[in-house]
Amino acid sequence: MTDFPTPRGVLTPDRPLADLTWLRVGGPALALFQPADHDDLADFLRDLDGEIPVFPMGVGSNLIVRDGGVDAVVVRLGRGFNGITFDGTRVICGPAALDAHVARKAADQGLDLTFLRTIPGAIGGAIRMNAGCYGSYVADVFVEATAIARDGQRVTLSAEDLNFGYRSSDLPEGMVIVEVVLQAPQGDPESLHARMVEQLAKRDATQPTKDRTAGSTFRNPAGFSSTGQADDTHELKAWKVIDDAGLRGHSLGGAQMSEKHPNFLINTGGATAADLEDLGELVRKRVLKHSGIELQWEVLRVGKR
Repeated sequence: MTDFPTPRGVLTPDRPLADLTWLRVGGPALALFQPADHDDLADFLRDLDGEIPVFPMGVGSNLIVRDGGVDAVVVRLGRGFNGITFDGTRVICGPAALDAHVARKAADQGLDLTFLRTIPGAIGGAIRMNAGCYGSYVADVFVEATAIARDGQRVTLSAEDLNFGYRSSDLPEGMVIVEVVLQAPQGDPESLHARMVEQLAKRDATQPTKDRTAGSTFRNPAGFSSTGQADDTHELKAWKVIDDAGLRGHSLGGAQMSEKHPNFLINTGGATAADLEDLGELVRKRVLKHSGIELQWEVLRVGKR
């Protein structure tokens, strides 16, 4: 039995995680911690045994939790960590604020973060993954983030600290982001909202938004996201190389590569995490054999098989 500090928030040992992820798979965490506020989080991390790993989890939109569970305290931020405020052209948001909400509220203020509208998940995960689409990325608008380290200290992180790359950042292990500052370009609110309506329509027409997925499964071999422009090339897009290898709609157990968009991995009902990951690895092997391209996972996979 592991001894945990006693927080003011909710601490649940051996908490199953499947219902907290979009793919609805995975075993339990050593414990799930939902802190009451910043101080509660800082105190808990400071007092937690330093040998116990900490894994910050957002809304589980880009995540496979393996069937054996996660030997870590999973920190999930909720109320108190999802605020969105404005200071001129700066947008200050909690890491639990949904990307779509940030985009909409910014547009109300005449601030252009429209690229976030169709990205599933919350801002904390968007920072961790340098989320982006339509040629824009979090790194383009990022000013700074405040995080709490394992020793309970508050730390300010710059873009240089995070070293953003394509679908990546160097957020230190176990560090939990508690506030993000973005600098948004200005625009006309009506035009910004109209653009987001178009983006949503395009997404719904091309992606399996009604299925259980975790968003794009693999990073684009081209090294950039879709620009949405007329001259956008698809030759080195993950969906194209998967399609060319004949894997559109391919299934394994309860897992399937979407017929609608072959870079989306779907839980058709009853899939295990192993089904999903094994299908992903099968796709990687067949694409490598077919085209010589080695696909890299975009979906995070955590825990024990």
